[in-house]
Amino acid sequence: MADIARIIEVVEPEAKALGFDLVRVRYFKGGEIGDEEHTLQIMAERPATGQLVIEDCAALSHRISDRIDALEEAGDVLIEEAYRLEVSSPGIDRPLTRPKDFAAWIGHEARIELSELIDNRKRYRGDLVGFDAETQTISIDDEGTVFEVPFGLVANAKLILTDKLIAASRPLDTSGADEILEEQED
Repeated sequence: MADIARIIEVVEPEAKALGFDLVRVRYFKGGEIGDEEHTLQIMAERPATGQLVIEDCAALSHRISDRIDALEEAGDVLIEEAYRLEVSSPGIDRPLTRPKDFAAWIGHEARIELSELIDNRKRYRGDLVGFDAETQTISIDDEGTVFEVPFGLVANAKLILTDKLIAASRPLDTSGADEILEEQED
């Protein structure tokens, strides 16, 4: 299996060089039943907008590919098997992967899954009501009860798409949207 920490060590400077923040790096096998292909998923954003446009994704993808190719030519193989590189923006119902994500989205609904049980519970869904930077603790109101969960135990977390989230999200870059090209079939 690929060493995610090493991949982040290689990918993060490439994202930073383009002015992007790395949101998440994942390496997984298949996405659909029977899909044996591996995927290296890189999620990044512009700090000012929280998004990447297609041109940003393409630029980052090329930088990462070139860097990984250069390392392989020097004998440093990051990933042994064939894989697909996927570069994307985190999207509106984004994953929450960093402490600053939890702090930034207080007041919005999220789903959190922990890596281990706390009081016989691993899953929470509700409004984020706080993030304590000192203790690295997330407060989430799940059906009227506020739970305190340690950031260090978060295995997976993401925002839930709601009208409130849509209203609060920065508008996406729509430049070029009126220039849709249609291909004609022969």
